[in-house]
Order: sequence, then structure tokens, then C-alpha cells
Amino acid sequence: METPPGSDLLVQRVTGRKQLKQFIALPQQIYADDPNWVAPLLFEQLHRFTKKNPFFQHARWQAWVVRRGSRIVGRISAQIDELYRDTQGVEVGFFGSIEAEDDPEIFGLLLDTAENWLRERGIKQIRGPFNLSINEECGLLIDGYENPPFVMMGHARKYYANRIEAAGYSKAKDLFAYELNPDFEAPEIMRKLLKNIGNDVHVRQLRRKQLKEDLAILRDIFNDSWSRNWGFTPFTEAEFSDIGELLTLLVDDDFIQIAEIDGRPVAMIVALPDINQAIKDLHGRLLPFGWLKLLWRLKIKYPDTARVMLMGVRKQYQRSRLGPALAFLVIDKVRQALIRRNIKNVEMSWILEDNEGMKGILEAIGGDPYKTYRIYEKTL
Repeated sequence: METPPGSDLLVQRVTGRKQLKQFIALPQQIYADDPNWVAPLLFEQLHRFTKKNPFFQHARWQAWVVRRGSRIVGRISAQIDELYRDTQGVEVGFFGSIEAEDDPEIFGLLLDTAENWLRERGIKQIRGPFNLSINEECGLLIDGYENPPFVMMGHARKYYANRIEAAGYSKAKDLFAYELNPDFEAPEIMRKLLKNIGNDVHVRQLRRKQLKEDLAILRDIFNDSWSRNWGFTPFTEAEFSDIGELLTLLVDDDFIQIAEIDGRPVAMIVALPDINQAIKDLHGRLLPFGWLKLLWRLKIKYPDTARVMLMGVRKQYQRSRLGPALAFLVIDKVRQALIRRNIKNVEMSWILEDNEGMKGILEAIGGDPYKTYRIYEKTL
């Protein structure tokens, strides 16, 4: 524990299960009066922040809470991802999971603590928030507070951005979330591109009996298609297996579409029903009756919202006429599946602010960039 001189705040390292549960529970307090916040499931959070998370096979981390008297009033984590360093060739560390009451002293203390931990390990630059990596929840919500978060997307208080910027952080990159009605009329450019493809491309849904093979295909396309993107870190096989478990439980087979040319997979898309709609009143707990409520809602009262969480076109096609055609094709196939499930609203997230090609595609089909998430950085 560490107490700054002249302060009534106390910094405490998270070292055991009891402290980890307190760390996980803090958002319940921060967002108690925010009607748009959705408590993540407790068991998922416990999995994320323990060694069961395959992220920790290539990353080191530490978490802290800040106390004022007996109350926890803030939390933060710091991470060093060796896979990111090996991929990008730069020594960058990350902060994440930042939540706190509206007090500049608390935010300053949290960020100083994370910065010092990284600095002691030779890190020269810090970015965040990442909870815990760019392939999980990332970015701070800076616009769109009036809408609840979709599954596996973050939420924030309006004062967070000002407090982080006051600590010397500046924008590194913005990420957009697009809102879309799947029952759109295909624009002329989309119809022309799909017509020009002809019979050269075959699109199929997930093969559940060959799940392991198809998960490997999805991972391979993602890692290839995103490899030029800012901040890219590849999914490991173990990390994508974690995603596979989620998909197996929650996703209809036709919510996953794979495009092939001459039998070779070249593009993919993955949509996920927005379980945040189904768990909002469970307050993060599935016991004693939460499981029954969740299963009933997914079977009987299916969510009418969904999120496209993964999408990619192999990079060899991205700068050709075939690239946008493949993107339109998998979007069209998955939207048909969403319509059959009576999905009324879809979030496609997240999209880099400088990904003009994907932004153009989404805006051509009626997508609206209704939320913005910001990644901050600071030189240490």
C-alpha cells in the first residue's frame, strides 16, 4: 500500500481473489445512477482477469485500487504485451480498466501508478484504455453516452475524458461504432459489385460439425486482413478458442459467413446477438436464477439487436475492385440471417477513424457513426 503525502487516498495492489472481486465490483458503484450502463457478467470478468485468460500467455499485468478510508473510489490496470512488441517492434505499454469517482486527484494517482509500473520495466510510451488488449474492449467512450453499450463494448462517464487529458494524455486514435438497420435497400453500387462477382465466389455459413477447422479459418482471415491496421496484434490460437466457446453458445450458424474463391477462404463476418439486452437487469450475476432468465430470453425472447464483432477481407484483395465486393457480399449474407431472427438494429464496431474504405461501405448502406471511442497516449 502507498499513501501520497498529504492525501487521504491509499493505493493498493490487487493481489488476491478478494481484492480482484472488489476491483471487478467497482463499476457497480460508479454507474449506479446511469440507466445506460450494463453490468458485465461476473464469471466473465473473473475469467478475464485471471490466468485462465490466454492473453496472459504473452502479457504481464498489474492492477490497483485506490481507497479513501474504507471505500474503494478508483481502479486501473497496466499491461505489457510481448506479442504486441514482437508484432509492432515498439516498446509500448498499456493502461486499462480505469474507473473512478469524479476527482482529479484520484485519476492522477491511478495514472501515475500505472505509468510508474511501466516505466520501471523500461517502457517509454503508454496507451489506453485497453481492457486488456486491442482485441478485447478498447478505447474510452467520448461520444454516444446516451446509448447503452452493445455486447463486449465499453461505457464511460462523461468526465473521464477530461480527467485523463488533464493528466497529460492526448489522442492517439479514434474508433467508431456504426449503427445500422439490417433491413436496408442495397445501394446501386452494392448491387453492381455483387452482380459483377458472378459465380466466382461462394459464401457459406459456419459448419458446426467442423467447428475447429472453421475457427482456424476465421482466425487466419482476421490476422491477415487486419495486419496492416494501426495497433494490430494477432489473435493466438488459444485466444480464438475462447471466442469459439462464446460463439458455440450464443451464435446461430448463419450469423457467421465465410466467402471462398475456388475453395480458398478470403473473407468472413461474425455477428453476435446483443446479450447485453438480455442481461441488463441481472446486475452481473447468473446465480441463483440468472442462468434460467438468460437462457429463456435467448430461446423465447431473442434480442432484437446484434453486433458485428469481426469482419475481414484478405489483404491481397483490399486494394482491388474485388475487395469491397467481398465485403458487401458477406454483409449481405449475414444481414439476411439477422432479418430472419427479427434483428432490428445492428452495431458494427469498431472501425478505425482512418479506415476510409470500410467507413465508405458502411455509410453506403445507411450506417451512422453514432459512437466514438478514443485511445489516448503519453510519453513516459
